[in-house]
Amino acid sequence: MKTKALFPGSFDPFTAGHLNILKRALTMFDEVVVAVGINQDKRGFFDMEKKLSIIRKATAGLSGVSVISYDSLTIDACRQLGIRHIVRGVRNMIDFETERSIADANRRLAPDIETIIIPTAQEFAHISSSAVRDILRHGGDYSAFIPEGIEL
Repeated sequence: MKTKALFPGSFDPFTAGHLNILKRALTMFDEVVVAVGINQDKRGFFDMEKKLSIIRKATAGLSGVSVISYDSLTIDACRQLGIRHIVRGVRNMIDFETERSIADANRRLAPDIETIIIPTAQEFAHISSSAVRDILRHGGDYSAFIPEGIEL
C-alpha cells in the first residue's frame, strides 16, 4: 500500500525552502500532495492559478507529487483524499510553536491524522515567502530564494 501525505500551505510564493521540505517528505512517503489552501484571512500576492503553475513547474521533475488547491479544513482535505499524514516545514522555534499548536488542534479534531514536522535544511532557514514578496515589491533579485528555473 502506498503511503501518502498532504503538504498544505498558502505557498505565496513557493520557495526553495518549500521545495527542500517536499523533497525530504518524498523520502518518507510514496506520494505527496502539495495543497494550496485558500486562507480567507490572507490577501494573496499571487492568484491561485499562478501559485499552482509555479509549484507544478518547480516539481515537474519529481515523481510522486501532485498539486491541488483546497478551500476547507486541512483535515477535511485529508479525509477527502484518503490521506492520514500532514507534512509541515519549520524554519525556527517560532515556526515550530505555531505548527505544534496547529498539529495539536488537528489531532483533537482528527486523531487518525498525524502531522509530521520537518525542519528545513539550514541553508534555507532564512527564506520566507514574505521575504520573497518584499524583494519582488522592490524590484530585487529573488532568484536565490525560489526553486531553480522559476520566474515570478
